[in-house]
Amino acid sequence: MSHSLASPAKPLASASRTSSVGDVVFAAIAKAAGVFVLLLLGAIIVSLFIGGWPTFRAFGMGFLFNADWDPVQNVFGGAVPIYGTLVTAVLAIVMAVPLAFGIAFYLTELAPSWFRRPVGTAIELLAAVPSIIYGMWGFFMIVPFMAEWVQPPLIDALSDIPVVGALFKGPPFGTGIFTASLILAVMILPFIAATMRDVFQTVPAVYKESAYGLGCTTWEVMRSIVIPYTRVSVVGGIMLGLGRALGETMAVTFVIGNTNRLSTSLFGPGNTIASIVALEFPESQAGSLKLSSLLALGFILFVISFIVLAISRTLLRPGAK
Repeated sequence: MSHSLASPAKPLASASRTSSVGDVVFAAIAKAAGVFVLLLLGAIIVSLFIGGWPTFRAFGMGFLFNADWDPVQNVFGGAVPIYGTLVTAVLAIVMAVPLAFGIAFYLTELAPSWFRRPVGTAIELLAAVPSIIYGMWGFFMIVPFMAEWVQPPLIDALSDIPVVGALFKGPPFGTGIFTASLILAVMILPFIAATMRDVFQTVPAVYKESAYGLGCTTWEVMRSIVIPYTRVSVVGGIMLGLGRALGETMAVTFVIGNTNRLSTSLFGPGNTIASIVALEFPESQAGSLKLSSLLALGFILFVISFIVLAISRTLLRPGAK
């Protein structure tokens, strides 16, 4: 009798040990994956810093504020590409976020059900378009349109206004910082819109129904219920778009003008860190100060991305307003 009672416990004990071993192995694999990410990130940072150290040693902090880029004289400064990277990314976010919010708001709250699927599919297809296609489209379609229909009237109407006019001066070539920002806005729009749409759909229906029952309008429900509930994810989607805007290469290279000159005009040509690295890297010799300067710019872009991420985390703290 005692033998018959004890025998069923053996399979249970064996299954428990197997489960315990499986948990330990899975935890070890998960931990190794997390450590690998940290090691990979650290390796990239260290390699970029070591590669750019000759430039930091030669020019010091002046490298960040010097606008000269003269490979003949071995004089390099990162002010122009750093300025171009920040301005184009900020302008792209300013243009893309309101439109992305409008798309997500329409798809989740206003659009009929039969219309939501094709629009959602179109957004996902826009996200899948390669960046070089955006660059070619921008160069052959947007640049001529900007040069003929957008920049001339804006220059005529706004260039003589004090202070603000400096942003709209210059010849209407079609290329420039504003055109690059417009292309970036189109590129990051589907990422932000798709993220907002998905997180808006996660809001429990009972919350919105309760607000409607109290007499709230659709906009009041969005402002008071949906946005506070999805705030973290919405900001995360915007940061995802900003990250792509900061690091985009080929599309910007086609339309920004690729000139190492600091211009206050949004219609003037410029450069970004990604575009100057793409253009100058093939011509850089190993061990040269030029190659070191490009690696230093890569390190600075990494630092900018880290600062943006840190700011977003600060804004998302529980006590942040």
